[in-house]
Amino acid sequence: MALHVRGVLLPDDEVRDLWLVGDRVTLTPVPGAETVVDGGFVLPGLVDAHCHIGIARGGAPITSLDQARELARVDRDAGVLAIRDAGSPYPYPELDDEPDLPRLARAGRHVAPPKRYLRDIGVEVGAAEVAATVAAQARAGNGWVKLVGDWIDRGVGDLAPAWDADTLTAAVRAAHDAGVRAAVHTFSESAVEIMVRAGVDSVEHGTGLSIDLIDEMARQGTALVPTMINIATFGGIAEQARARFPGYAEHMLSLRDRFPEVVRAAHEAGVPIYVGTDAGGGIDHGLAAEEMLLLHERAGMTPLDVLAAASWGAREWLGFPGLVEGGLADLTVYPEDPRQDLRVVRAPSRTILRGRVIR
Repeated sequence: MALHVRGVLLPDDEVRDLWLVGDRVTLTPVPGAETVVDGGFVLPGLVDAHCHIGIARGGAPITSLDQARELARVDRDAGVLAIRDAGSPYPYPELDDEPDLPRLARAGRHVAPPKRYLRDIGVEVGAAEVAATVAAQARAGNGWVKLVGDWIDRGVGDLAPAWDADTLTAAVRAAHDAGVRAAVHTFSESAVEIMVRAGVDSVEHGTGLSIDLIDEMARQGTALVPTMINIATFGGIAEQARARFPGYAEHMLSLRDRFPEVVRAAHEAGVPIYVGTDAGGGIDHGLAAEEMLLLHERAGMTPLDVLAAASWGAREWLGFPGLVEGGLADLTVYPEDPRQDLRVVRAPSRTILRGRVIR
């Protein structure tokens, strides 16, 4: 049966009628459609553009599809109807079209340097194997590859690039040659500079960004997914490391403290910014609303800009059309205007995914 939705459609800011026929939206009235929304503020479903439903709480890889389903449903129940999994140690292409799960944009496994990343999460390879590994992981995902651009180097006692600049640049080229986009994890100043100049498609975290690099990202259209919830954990990371690596500890605290201004500068420069929580491992799922509030309260983004970063803008970026003729039948409804009080995104009053009422 077709469904009928009526409410204030954002960002149009008009009372609109939508009809959902199967998994698609039409603006043409459908006789006999069941009205399931009559009032409120309607958004295309929220997006978590950086999370990991392939990593269990605590950081171990999941071991079954059911675990991935459970984590994805936590996000779905918080209004997240599309996910970009930014690296999974467990393959789950079977879930791409599962009716009650968010839509999935997936990377394969992280491509990481040997013994310098989270245990059992990435494919750990030396410089000579990076490009071939990127090509293999492009086939394992459905449009993305995830590169680990830096991590602590215990010999240096601080963050350092995962490989040399030529290898990192070749990794981005290999992803593009394979027809996918490349996302890169970076905390440090040195690695993010290499990757932005290499033409990477999205910077994950990006705490080491400078004004010059921000301007380059804006010119290139390189996206930033700040994961501010993750950056807030740097204090705990620093304290755990301080006894053995005091320079690294101070560096992490400095990166954390300057980060809100980095994100603010990126936004003001026109860098595309999207909401991502880095859920999986140390961050719980279902926290997209909290990330949205941090972007507003700490980085100074307006509620409307945050909503775009979490909804229609992020969906367009990932290739999931919004609430337009022929678009995808995913939406969240809120009883009050989230542009006036962004906190209302914590509690959608109605969620429809793939044309089916979830709640």
